[in-house]
Amino acid sequence: MSVLSLAGLLPVLILLLLLLLLAAERIAPLPVARAAMALERTRCGLRRHGAHEAMPFLAGGSGEVLVLVHGFGADKDNFTRIAAHLTPHYRVLLPDLPGFGEAGRDPQGRYSIADQVENLRGFLERHAPQKIHLGGNSMGGFIVAQFAARYPERVASLWLLDAAGTAAAQDSQALRGYRDNGTLPLLVRTQADFAQMLAYSRHRRFFLPYAVHTALARRAAADFTLHQQIMLQVAASPLLEQQYRTLATPVLIVWGEQDRILHPAGAAALAALYPDHHRIMMAGIGHLPMLEAPRQCAADYRAFRQQLAQRGAAQGALTASA
Repeated sequence: MSVLSLAGLLPVLILLLLLLLLAAERIAPLPVARAAMALERTRCGLRRHGAHEAMPFLAGGSGEVLVLVHGFGADKDNFTRIAAHLTPHYRVLLPDLPGFGEAGRDPQGRYSIADQVENLRGFLERHAPQKIHLGGNSMGGFIVAQFAARYPERVASLWLLDAAGTAAAQDSQALRGYRDNGTLPLLVRTQADFAQMLAYSRHRRFFLPYAVHTALARRAAADFTLHQQIMLQVAASPLLEQQYRTLATPVLIVWGEQDRILHPAGAAALAALYPDHHRIMMAGIGHLPMLEAPRQCAADYRAFRQQLAQRGAAQGALTASA
């Protein structure tokens, strides 16, 4: 067969392959979803660990340790895409919190913010006993902020992305609706509700394959009863400003200006708690900056870390010359 004939067949072969993939997504979405997620993790420099532990996790990269904690109803893969821009610079760990992702589910378990702080402490004792950098989105931001307040010697810096934990953040239409009638977009009762939750959470669309969407929707619906109980415990947890007047950890505060889950006024409330802060408001971004704008979000974080390193070097030079 001539080179020209092969070149003519190539578009046909590509089209057939795409049609086969689309058919496989519809026929067997769960196996395809697992394969797609494994491929995405590999592409982003991550490997899965701790399958038999209480908190399975993804890890990749080298250098100073950065641990990122997902929000309510989410899982460790919420940070997979942004990890592609972080693993060349840091050792990145992405755990699943108990009750979410691939972690265990105990209907009688304790899932308050204080309990999840202790779950995180146990995870870090096993996998990152040194001083680390912490980040979190939404409920995960509340957890890491609470962790740093309780164990400040363990945390070099914080990265809070649309973080819960302040009255201002939780004065959103979504949270007011939950307090008034118990409904919340993050609580997915049926598979069909997952699309509504996703639309409510993001402002800028990001690609989610049909198979992965289906797998996540099925899991979310199966977790509805448990997640109702977890949300009750989270909602009853004391807010940061009810416990602390000022917190010393250096922090990068990031918020999507179009967030409908947590009110963007939460960024100013966090800034008032943390004198040593840098704040970024992201226009055209919703509740999930690390998924909606992963490249920009990672670049902002690396700039923040560089500023911390330069400040530390300057302080070290002053100490040496004194």
